[in-house]
Amino acid sequence: MSRWPEFRDAAHKGLGGVLLLLAATLATAADRFPGIGRAATPSEVAAWDIDVRPDFKGLPPGKGSVAEGQVIWEAKCESCHGVFGESNQVFSPLVGGTTAEDIKTGRVARLTDPAFPGRTTLMKVPNLSTLWDYINRAMPWNQPKSLKPDEVYAVTAYMLNLGGIVPEKFTLSNQNMAEVQGRMPNRNGMTTGHAMWPGRELGGTARPDVQAKACMRDCVDAVQVASSLPDFARNAHGNLAEQNRLVGAQRGADTTRPEPKGAGAAAAAATPVVAVAKAAPAAPAPKPDAAGVDGKAAVALAAKYACTACHGMAQKIIGPGFAEIAKRHAGKVDYLAGKIRGGSAGVWGSIPMPAQTLSENEARLLASWIAAGMPK
Repeated sequence: MSRWPEFRDAAHKGLGGVLLLLAATLATAADRFPGIGRAATPSEVAAWDIDVRPDFKGLPPGKGSVAEGQVIWEAKCESCHGVFGESNQVFSPLVGGTTAEDIKTGRVARLTDPAFPGRTTLMKVPNLSTLWDYINRAMPWNQPKSLKPDEVYAVTAYMLNLGGIVPEKFTLSNQNMAEVQGRMPNRNGMTTGHAMWPGRELGGTARPDVQAKACMRDCVDAVQVASSLPDFARNAHGNLAEQNRLVGAQRGADTTRPEPKGAGAAAAAATPVVAVAKAAPAAPAPKPDAAGVDGKAAVALAAKYACTACHGMAQKIIGPGFAEIAKRHAGKVDYLAGKIRGGSAGVWGSIPMPAQTLSENEARLLASWIAAGMPK
């Protein structure tokens, strides 16, 4: 049985206080170290403080019906998780393995049945807050935090209905979440009687098996780079230097230029990343090529919506490369635009592509660019 829900729920109890303490600490640090950092604003703290505790503290007001959830599910969830939560060859099933008797007892009997090896989400998760919180912060996987509270309530309601926990005409809201918690099939299945988190100090009955003792022995004095990306792969995902926040030690290499000779600390120092981060002078608007497709705008759009995280220009990453798609579907603008906006599954393999939320005009620009052979 997974220990993650109890780890997360215990950690969430103190998250709000930690954020407030952090804001106060930053304010003090700003006074002591002028020019380094600043105090977090209330809106910035609120943007991070989105967790929902097992007692439903932090749950925003809202509601959503099973019927509304089905519409959202079919548009944004079905491509990965299946029509009925059965998922596919890549993702684990969400629904199944629970019975009406489990809802009565709060213990899923099949979790201890060796003849039933499957483990679905509704079989394992004890707290409804865990389910709502995860959907809210992480789904859809390609656009996390894009669902509005009412949409999260609706999707959660639909998923609970698939598991037989709530009826078809049910509307889930912040007002009845605690009532529905009393029907979760594995609500009594969580235990802290193990040597993992949280241990005795947070209500557990055993000593944690990780002591967190620093080693600090046999440390490497210096690291020398022994390998590097080949030239053809350096810019496969766009310029890495433009995809990193300007904080911390990791800046990202300028992959629009060849790797400097003698890769390592000395070479990195010889190519300051600061120059990459500077705003370039505004370039004139690119003119459409002979095919009437604005290639530069299409490439920028692919980067904006993270298409290049799954599709390389010429090579397969998670999905096929744009060049391979262009070869198979040359001239099929309407077909490609529909696949971009509606998602796709089973065409290029078992890993699905979720539906995208870009506008119809943006989808047609990308589709036209691919259908025309990716003109520059």
